[in-house]
Amino acid sequence: MIGIIITAVVALALGALAGFYYFRHIAKGKYNEILETAQKDADVIKEKKLLEVKEKFLNKKSELEKEVQLRNQKIQQNENRLKQREISLNQRQEELQRRKQEVEQGQVRIDNEKKIITQRQAELEKMQDQERAKLEELSGLSAEEAKKRLVESMKDKAKMDAAGYVNEIMDQAKLDANMKAKKIVIQTIQRVATETAIENSVSVFHIDNDEVKGRIIGREGRNIRALEAATGVEIVVDDTPESIVISAFDPIRREVCRLALHQLVADGRIHPARIEEVVAKVKKQLDNEIIETGKRTVIDLGIHGLHPELVRIIGKMKYRSSYGQNLLQHARETANLCSVMAAELGLNPKKAKRAGLLHDIGKVPDEESELPHALLGAKMAEKYKEKPDIVNAIAAHHDEVEMQTLLAPIVQVCDAISGARPGARREIVEAYIKRLNDLEAIAMSYPGVTKTYAIQAGRELRVIVGADKMSDEDSTKLSNEIAEKIQNEMTYPGQVKITVIRETRSVAYAK
Repeated sequence: MIGIIITAVVALALGALAGFYYFRHIAKGKYNEILETAQKDADVIKEKKLLEVKEKFLNKKSELEKEVQLRNQKIQQNENRLKQREISLNQRQEELQRRKQEVEQGQVRIDNEKKIITQRQAELEKMQDQERAKLEELSGLSAEEAKKRLVESMKDKAKMDAAGYVNEIMDQAKLDANMKAKKIVIQTIQRVATETAIENSVSVFHIDNDEVKGRIIGREGRNIRALEAATGVEIVVDDTPESIVISAFDPIRREVCRLALHQLVADGRIHPARIEEVVAKVKKQLDNEIIETGKRTVIDLGIHGLHPELVRIIGKMKYRSSYGQNLLQHARETANLCSVMAAELGLNPKKAKRAGLLHDIGKVPDEESELPHALLGAKMAEKYKEKPDIVNAIAAHHDEVEMQTLLAPIVQVCDAISGARPGARREIVEAYIKRLNDLEAIAMSYPGVTKTYAIQAGRELRVIVGADKMSDEDSTKLSNEIAEKIQNEMTYPGQVKITVIRETRSVAYAK
């Protein structure tokens, strides 16, 4: 048994020793193989890294060489520029040196010429003294006395020549001014289209048949009385076929009545309560229409920034007339005339157009006033923040106040043009001519008056008196007497300005 165990142990030991040697031999071979493989991989990686490093080095070297080359080029360019500047500076220095020499040479020449001139001037003064002494000896007058006589004679001749030139220039200027003024007025009138608009104090409402008249009158006249009370007009229902006459001096009231009648007849319900309802509705519609008319007017004329209340007043002008001429049409026409004339004179046409449109707003006040319409209109314009020159133009267009700017006479002239043109205002020609003749006859009835002229459609009377027959105080008294006599003996629209002219004329003839 022991022998078996010993044998087993020996066999086990031998087996372990044999296994050890075998394992060592196999492991060593694999280890060497792994080492060789790792060495090869390391060599490959090393070569790859060396190539990458070498490539980077070459790139960096190339970049540095390019940078160095660029710097060398810049340095070379700077050196070239410096050389060019140095050459240019040398050339300038040489040029300055040459000019300095020329200046010095010129200064020497000038000094020499000054010396020569001084010598010649001294010789000339010596010769003048000699000549003056000879002249004094021959004429028996000193140089100062001769100079005074010469100056006096030349002064008298210069005064005479100057007076002649002044008179000639003034005559030519007056002629040119008159021709220019006439040309401007004629061009202004020709460039503005005029329309004739006649308004009456009555309106005619047409109906389909006479049966409607009875319905308008109502039982015992209650309908017509209610309509007259609500509108403030007089309704005339007579035998005129198919028409009813609406009479009132207020065109707005006539228009309210006409529109109310139109709605009542179309509706068929005519009784006092319905009449009051329709009249109130029509008044509101007419107020809106007045505002729209004012807005359209200012838009058509290109006027901006007007106060809304002034726009409403302008719209009211559509339903007002002045001596038969529609007031809104007159205002539009005056505005266009003012714009054209201001442009001809080199002034602001927009401001002139604004003043022309607003010049008669005093004729359509909401409340009655004792002020003349020009002053009332100026007060209204000032209230609604219009500029002072426009306010003055409104106030001065009938000479109630003094004109302060050129805008005022333009508005006055254009107002007269629009009002005095043929057909603008309804007036019988014979009555118009008779009124002008009566104005001139009244003025001619006074002693000392030589000529009279009624101008501006009878708005102004110019009276020429003899300077030897009347003094300045007498001419003032005469204008007041003529004005008082016209007020007492004549009927005329608006106001008449009496201007007494007393002048002295001196006439001489050159033969």
